[in-house]
Amino acid sequence: MVSEGEAATALQVLRRLDTGPRGLTEAEAAARLADAGENTPPHPHTASWPVRCARALRDPFTAVLLTLGLVSAAVASWGTAVVILALVAVSCGLRAAGEHRADRSLAALRDLVAGTATVLRRTGTGTEPRAREVPVAELVPGDVVRLGPGDLVPADVRLLRARGLTVHQAVLTGESAPVAKAAAEVPDAGGPADAGPFQEPYLCFQGSGVASGSATAVVVATGERTRFAAAQNAAGGRRAASAFDRSVHGISWVLIRFMLLTPPLVLMANAALRGRGLETLPFAVAVAVGLTPEMLPVIVTTCLARAAALLARTHRVVVRRLPALHDLGAVDVLCLDKTGTLTQDRPVVERALGPDGQDDPEVLRWAAVGAWWTLQLAELPAADALDEALLTVAGPVGEDHDGIGAVPFDPGRRTATAVVAGRLGTHVLVTKGAVEDVLDRCDLDPAERRRHLALAAREAGAGLRVLAVATAEAPARTRPYTAADEHGLTFRGLVTFRDALAPGAAEALRGLTGLGITVRVLTGDHPATAARACRDLGLDVARVTVAGDPLDLDAGVVARCTPEDKARIVSGLRAAGHTVGFLGDGVNDIPALRAADVGIAPRTAVDLARETADVVLAEKDLGAIGHAVTAGRHSSANIASYLRVTLSSNLGNVIAMLCAGLLLPFLPMLPAQVLVQNLCFDAAQLAFAHDRPGPAALRRPTVLRPRAFLRFITGFGVLNAIADLATFGVLALALRGPDALDDQAVFHSAWFTENLLTQALVMFLLRGGTRPGPVGRAAVALAAVGLLFPPSPLGAALGMTGLPPAYPLLLAAVLALYALALRAVRARHDRRRP
Repeated sequence: MVSEGEAATALQVLRRLDTGPRGLTEAEAAARLADAGENTPPHPHTASWPVRCARALRDPFTAVLLTLGLVSAAVASWGTAVVILALVAVSCGLRAAGEHRADRSLAALRDLVAGTATVLRRTGTGTEPRAREVPVAELVPGDVVRLGPGDLVPADVRLLRARGLTVHQAVLTGESAPVAKAAAEVPDAGGPADAGPFQEPYLCFQGSGVASGSATAVVVATGERTRFAAAQNAAGGRRAASAFDRSVHGISWVLIRFMLLTPPLVLMANAALRGRGLETLPFAVAVAVGLTPEMLPVIVTTCLARAAALLARTHRVVVRRLPALHDLGAVDVLCLDKTGTLTQDRPVVERALGPDGQDDPEVLRWAAVGAWWTLQLAELPAADALDEALLTVAGPVGEDHDGIGAVPFDPGRRTATAVVAGRLGTHVLVTKGAVEDVLDRCDLDPAERRRHLALAAREAGAGLRVLAVATAEAPARTRPYTAADEHGLTFRGLVTFRDALAPGAAEALRGLTGLGITVRVLTGDHPATAARACRDLGLDVARVTVAGDPLDLDAGVVARCTPEDKARIVSGLRAAGHTVGFLGDGVNDIPALRAADVGIAPRTAVDLARETADVVLAEKDLGAIGHAVTAGRHSSANIASYLRVTLSSNLGNVIAMLCAGLLLPFLPMLPAQVLVQNLCFDAAQLAFAHDRPGPAALRRPTVLRPRAFLRFITGFGVLNAIADLATFGVLALALRGPDALDDQAVFHSAWFTENLLTQALVMFLLRGGTRPGPVGRAAVALAAVGLLFPPSPLGAALGMTGLPPAYPLLLAAVLALYALALRAVRARHDRRRP
């Protein structure tokens, strides 16, 4: 990493690197490449298939299923063990395959970065240096490189010579405006070197790009020793649990406690009240499996994988971590940078003001003339962003004049001058640049100067960038013009610029707001500039603050953010109970990408930002985020419906079975019957992966709150248990009194049928959608299985039989009452839900 050479003169840096302005020889470069390694940034390791599958086992339900499968095998319940272990294998395989597909899609979306740099190399010690293109990976410390407009800075470099050099550092710092750089021979020890990371004016850093000007520089750091790589490494560390992890794990561990307590409770109760011993162990394990939402890993993975595949196909959104799709559905705060997201990272002309503060088109015309001829007469013809904006609005007005000469922009004096032919025998100097510097070169009394500065300050306070324009008429001459001729100017006025808004950004922001998402802007820009862009887009910016202590989590715009500030704000919002998404593309965004529940990056982001992100966009398009949020809510709503239906039904069945097991002289259902019943119910639940939730589920963030969820399943589970125990009473009446309940086959068959019918009712009534859809059809099929399976040959093989004639009518009455109670309780729950 750049260190001791930062505050050294150019000569000291060259000596330390054992090189010179003529560059290295080929032999020296080859030796240094072998010693220092290739100039490539660190790249994250891609997980292998076994590692992906092992990571899937960290899901609590998957781990519990694996444990129950092994316990079933230990007690020789092979059918149970095979079914459970098959579910575990399918879940792990689906999740690993989804992540593998996402990585392949991400690789296909990666942009090809600039692969070469212009370097001075010599064939031997006595030969002249020759400029040639070499792969960026082959650059070594001590190489002398040349930089021009549009070049990417290939490594950390110390400037040796620079002319009008400005660089874009947005990928490193978040600043939208180009930063001026100069080959200062003796850096000011108390100045820029203390201004913060990436601010030294005599250094350029890997990852930045040349906006204008040219330079010759010596490479001081490559590969993992660059500031770029150091910032990536500093952003490392273990990622905090996401919203999906917290919610599912919260529900999981409560249910896991129930499942772990169920087998010993069943064993102890049967031993104490019925004198049964270990022969009830298979039944106890079957009851524990009955409480487990066995299909949850499969349902979750299928829902998320289908939605991820659809997003990649229709909107070119790559979901790298499947649970992140659920997190997107739960996002209620989206944090993002301004530059390149809300704006296009280029200015457009807002107004041209005369000295009196009124609109004056002549100011714009003179500014465009200066831009035209500065561009035409420059040694390296590359217009900066402000010149491009001027020429876009005014057109080629410079063609109306004859160009004489140009004094290019210099970061030290912050002005640029073009000289054109004026009246006969005269030349006109057109100077534009920073307001203070242009006014210093004008003939103005102090009061006029203060008035013009106040006008510029007013426009800058409104979030606009301000360019001053002045002219002077001088006698024609043949001697070249220099910066010394910029004096005695007449102040013409100001041209103001605003950031060009990203196409579709305003509509996308309205869409995100309609989805119940609050947008927060975290930017390294000036507060007024950021607030202006947000207001132009219709974004509410009632509170605009500057990053610092204490954190203001209610501000709509936080300006002057460092990477650490962004991460702290995201972490603070999460600690306050929000589910936070973050959209970023630079190395300065990596800490916040890691801190968010779901990190989002465009494909144009730096490599590590893409690898850190959970979701990668083909373009930096807020509209695509809206589509991804809707897909996440779609999947989350289906998962939530599955959990509500399955857990409430399973809990009711387990309570009823435990009660019946204590009241009956025999087991209420045989272990094999319990498992077949669970298998039928689980097969029907697969329909939730293909369901279409109602519109209400897509209008607000979908969050699985463990406490609310447990209240729901407990309430509806107890109602289900009451229906099951009512069936117990119906059987007593149908078989002429409780003392006659000695026909185990009839009891098992009746309860098998009743359980599947009540589960079908729960699927239909607790789903929450308006149309039956796949879940409705699956519920009908499940009810048909419940009625037809017991009298069939398969039912007979499991010890079941046909039901007495009176039983179906009594069962229909119980189910009708249960359906009415279920609908009434569901309606009351929906009214109380916020």
